[in-house]
Amino acid sequence: MSDMDSAHLEWTAEELRRAVRSAGVALWTWTFDKDTFLMDAMAYQMWDVPRTDVLTFEDLSAKIHPADRDRVRTAFAAMRATDGPFEIDFRILTEAEHVRWVSARGQGNGGDTEATKMTGIFLDVTGRKQAEEGHELLAGEMSHRVKNLLALASGLTAMTSRSTETKEEMARQLTERLTALGRAHDLVRPLPNGEGRAALLGDIFSVLLAPYDDAGAFAGRIRVAVPRMGLGEKSATGLALVIHELATNSLKYGALSTDAGLLDVSGTAGDGVIDIVWAEHGGPVDDPGQRSDGFGSKLVQRTIAGQLGGNIAYDWTDGGVVIKIRMSEEALAS
Repeated sequence: MSDMDSAHLEWTAEELRRAVRSAGVALWTWTFDKDTFLMDAMAYQMWDVPRTDVLTFEDLSAKIHPADRDRVRTAFAAMRATDGPFEIDFRILTEAEHVRWVSARGQGNGGDTEATKMTGIFLDVTGRKQAEEGHELLAGEMSHRVKNLLALASGLTAMTSRSTETKEEMARQLTERLTALGRAHDLVRPLPNGEGRAALLGDIFSVLLAPYDDAGAFAGRIRVAVPRMGLGEKSATGLALVIHELATNSLKYGALSTDAGLLDVSGTAGDGVIDIVWAEHGGPVDDPGQRSDGFGSKLVQRTIAGQLGGNIAYDWTDGGVVIKIRMSEEALAS
């Protein structure tokens, strides 16, 4: 490298200070024999400690998170014999009792017993650590969700095979049920204003009933008016199955099987429960028994009683049915 090139690699002290400040780097020097720390203004701000004439390692240790304190003390004690660069991440507690992640980096003395000082930097890595924790949480949640869906799909396959007579019928029913689950999970998302962590109750009904309402003469014959509340992932999945089974029954035997039929879904909330009324009008006069003993009806009963903490009651009339569903608000939020 020429002398001219070398000259371009030299920076003034002020240039170096500006670069350090812009990078958010805090400087420190540890004097072993006096056990004192010298730090710049950025380091005092990062550690949230007052400027004092004497700052010891024990003073800083008191700020370290109790779960990390022994590990950090051991690491700093070992730095005197470390040959090469070192790095350790740990948590500190600010005066407001907020947790801040700090990365301490430096160069070991390689066992030089004559050395009395060690210099390094502190970096605030809170943002990176929070992002890593968020990614781990998301990965765990996705893994849990996939396992639940696979288990549910396996159970639906087994039960559908027992309630159908032909492979074509089984394929059709299973596809419909899995599609309903898929539509419900499309709605699983964070909600604004703390309204839940999955879909809204009205969205579940509207999205899952939309295919029945948009088919030719069925258009505009389904009305949904339910309380605004957020659903949890687990309850959204269970409620999707219930809605799908009720809508399928209506299309096969009830109001949605005729041109003149109407479906009105309404609800009220109070005292920790949600009451839903599924009212069908204008359908054929049928035998209630043909749609109350099958797998779908049993699935509805089991889901509402077990997963949604409620009950369901049917009241058949000529040309219609009124289905009253009571569910726990606490269960719906899970």
